[in-house]
Amino acid sequence: MKKSRLVIEAGQTEKQYWRDLWQYRELFYFLSWRDILVRYKQTAIGIAWALIRPFLTMIVFTVLFSNLANLPTQEDTPYPILVLAALLPWQFFAASLGQTSQSLVSNANLISKIYFPRLLVPASAIAVNFVDLLVSGMLLLGVMIWYQYIPTWRILTLPFFVSIAALAAFGVGLWFAAIYVRFRDVAQVIPFLIQLGQYVSPVGYSVEIIPAQWRLLYSLNPMVGVIDGFRWAILKGESSFYLPGFVLALGVVVLLVWTGIRYFRSVERTFADII
Repeated sequence: MKKSRLVIEAGQTEKQYWRDLWQYRELFYFLSWRDILVRYKQTAIGIAWALIRPFLTMIVFTVLFSNLANLPTQEDTPYPILVLAALLPWQFFAASLGQTSQSLVSNANLISKIYFPRLLVPASAIAVNFVDLLVSGMLLLGVMIWYQYIPTWRILTLPFFVSIAALAAFGVGLWFAAIYVRFRDVAQVIPFLIQLGQYVSPVGYSVEIIPAQWRLLYSLNPMVGVIDGFRWAILKGESSFYLPGFVLALGVVVLLVWTGIRYFRSVERTFADII
């Protein structure tokens, strides 16, 4: 069998970088699979944690926002389904952002010893969370069956909104990952931002409670557009979908990914020296 050979030449790294990403794809698979195994190693219930976390959060949000605060749902949608339709993409985003931000430091030994495109490391951190998202989707399916809730054809658009959530986490995560290599204070900032973001995003409540004059400004948070899209795809009936806000959120995501890659690439050469 003929084997491919990678030759590293001085001054050619920049020109060959994107080609190297493809040639090192097996490393990407290895990093992703390793992280999946490590996450649930020596746990009592294993991957079931991907179901327990959103289930308990759904119960808390339903009690607080629906039963106590009496916040409205959308039409005849059961409140647990309304919450899960937002909670699943949010937890996927939050977990991906947290792991992406710490991915370079977590793989310090690998980065300091061999050459490979460093973008593979944060990208593999996001890929791991797709597994949790798929498992969590079983919880949403189970709740739908419990309430005999049948979605429409719009549910086929879910992969599109999942991709946007992944890109949002990737863009922000690249900034934090590159900064984290030099400033370990980022480890204290990220959990706070994720916790704050859960409350400023429409996870436990419907986006319809936001006054109309603030909706566009509110959509500068890219997860607002993602959650809005998830609910539009999952909830039946005339589920609201604020198109101007979604377009704005999509533009913010593209900007975050573009600037994140540019900044990451500008400091990538220093990672091995200071990590």
